[in-house]
Amino acid sequence: MDQIKLINIIAQIIYDKKGFNILALDVKGISTICDYIIIAEGNVDRHIRAIANEVVQELKELKEKPFHVEGLQESDWVVLDYLDVIVHLFKPGMREIYALENLWKDGKIIDLKIKVET
Repeated sequence: MDQIKLINIIAQIIYDKKGFNILALDVKGISTICDYIIIAEGNVDRHIRAIANEVVQELKELKEKPFHVEGLQESDWVVLDYLDVIVHLFKPGMREIYALENLWKDGKIIDLKIKVET
């Protein structure tokens, strides 16, 4: 699947599950581990776990399986590794502590195509 399409699908799933502060960065040429990073937040650990499980489940239906999933037990910070795309889901406060946006500050912000229901 096209990486930008995958990023937009993931962002939509996060949004639909009430995730917030969704940011996608193009880190090609900056990162040696992936091309794109998605960072988002959930309210509490149960919410983050629900978002992560929904992303994994919906992408499996599209034949996209994660290479690795980490943090589901603690759920302060969950990582979904789809090789070229890595998703980071944080509890509020944890995102600021790890400051991934600062680590990848030279990354290009991707204009996400999220459908907002009114």
